[in-house]
Amino acid sequence: MKKIPPFPASSLERISRVLGDTENGITGSEIGHTLKQCGITDTDPTFTKWQRLFNALVHYQNKSGSGNHVVGFIHKSIDPVLYTNIPEKFRWFRDELNPVLSFSGLGINENGKVTWVKKAKNLDEALARKNKIQIELVRRSAHPEVLNYCTEELMRGSSFHAVFEAMKGISSRMKSLSNLTSDGANLAEEMFALGKEKNPRFAINDLSDESQESEQKGFVNLVIGMHGMFRNTTAHKPRKAWKIEDIDAIDILTAISLVHRKLDQAKPYR
Repeated sequence: MKKIPPFPASSLERISRVLGDTENGITGSEIGHTLKQCGITDTDPTFTKWQRLFNALVHYQNKSGSGNHVVGFIHKSIDPVLYTNIPEKFRWFRDELNPVLSFSGLGINENGKVTWVKKAKNLDEALARKNKIQIELVRRSAHPEVLNYCTEELMRGSSFHAVFEAMKGISSRMKSLSNLTSDGANLAEEMFALGKEKNPRFAINDLSDESQESEQKGFVNLVIGMHGMFRNTTAHKPRKAWKIEDIDAIDILTAISLVHRKLDQAKPYR
């Protein structure tokens, strides 16, 4: 990696606080070992973890005139190999460090490597690097069942698999409501379809007039269409062949949230 400009003291402090966090950070012995590996003098080994790390990084940065040593320390501290049995800790480091690094035009990818990214101009842009899909879903008051089925995938930064898991969540709820054994679009039709010769098993309203019947029909078509467009596609195509942009994932997951809200209203009809 080319020479990295020195980090502001405020960024170094936040990086040190994250890496030296009391609950989730690396241990004191790990800090000492990693500093030694990086060739950074442990100036104050008796200080609290984050202060010890901050002082060591500042001292070396003042001497070297660059921030490369900070990146090196991060690489060794959050090497994914170290967290194969506790992947959530690696994801926590990424989520907490990325907003800070974004002010310097840097970010940590899924391989644990610090790379150049578009520089954040303000706090909102920086916080969006943390997990912008999840943050936006919370801002939109998405139905809890959406995140219940795909939080792990969002934490991994995989919008493709998040959509797939969230779509599976729709079928899971419909099965739980109905005790039927069919799946996906077939299950939606079996539960909610109505027509001249069809009486639905469940209804999302009273079906007392033409308007309510139209809503029910539209709901069935929506669920069937979503399964055809999103679940079936993600089930049969590799991630590289069907890329989902973050903005599209947010809209898809919001639509899934609407389906769950309608399922909240669903009651047996016959």
